[in-house]
Amino acid sequence: MALYTPRHFAGSDLREAIALIQAYGFATLVTAGHGEPQVTHLPLLWAAGGDHGVLEGHMARANPHWQRFADGHTLAIFHGPHAYVSPSWYVQPELQVPTWNYATVHATGTVEVIDDRDAKLDLVDRSAAVYEAGSACPWTRGVDGERLEALLRNIVAFRMPISRLDAKFKMSQNKTAADRAGVIARLEASGDTVQREVGRWMAAHE
Repeated sequence: MALYTPRHFAGSDLREAIALIQAYGFATLVTAGHGEPQVTHLPLLWAAGGDHGVLEGHMARANPHWQRFADGHTLAIFHGPHAYVSPSWYVQPELQVPTWNYATVHATGTVEVIDDRDAKLDLVDRSAAVYEAGSACPWTRGVDGERLEALLRNIVAFRMPISRLDAKFKMSQNKTAADRAGVIARLEASGDTVQREVGRWMAAHE
């Protein structure tokens, strides 16, 4: 599952790719296998291990996607900040066309289902802790007993050692310094927080 990446936009720094996964952990998970591809949108955690790390997550047992994990490779797509770029922001707008700046990471691997009950619960608790970390009043699990066991039975936890990691940071690196400066200025002056974030990514990717 190759990602088209012109050399200007190739992300070669593993740390940057991991940082995007951790900052934008809500992924699109795709398993091709046989027949119609299975697609699920869900949060994933990155953990150290192997050459590129390991992704961990869980989904509803009623979701048929997990039954296809054994069919072949699975792809996790992480979308970072993205924004429209107007030709009017360049030095010579009459020579330009609209485009879109964005950052994305594709992680590929073979998924392993986690059957161990305690390992499954540990993953669920760690996932909640990660996303509750910024809360002024973080939630902690109070569910226990048969209610907890029923919830655990109704989910499938999994881990995916990453065998291939592709990062693409399309941030106008193929434009002149003056054009880049114009785009960054317009994005950073925007009232939209995502556009301002793209401006900061552009400044970091000369």
